[in-house]
Amino acid sequence: MNQEIRDSALESPDVIEESGIGTKEDFEAEVIVFNCNCHTYQQVIALFCQYIPGMTPERAFELAWQIDHHGSAGVYQGEQKKAESIAKHLATGGLRVEVRY
Repeated sequence: MNQEIRDSALESPDVIEESGIGTKEDFEAEVIVFNCNCHTYQQVIALFCQYIPGMTPERAFELAWQIDHHGSAGVYQGEQKKAESIAKHLATGGLRVEVRY
């Protein structure tokens, strides 16, 4: 995340909802997004909301904050083909991603 946005995000966000990125029952793969210091929070939130099913702006902000402050976050867990598709779209948007199986 860029420095200007990082400076405006002084506090840890309140967790509004739990994971919501899949369940262990349908877990085949996980999409991990890594911090790259080249996107704003708004850009990351927009990509998450566009490509991750069921993503809300509030949850996207929580994940962006986690990526910014902890280096990475799991943003989706579920079916392998869906995870690969999400990762491809996020990578096309310039994010550093990995799919873990």
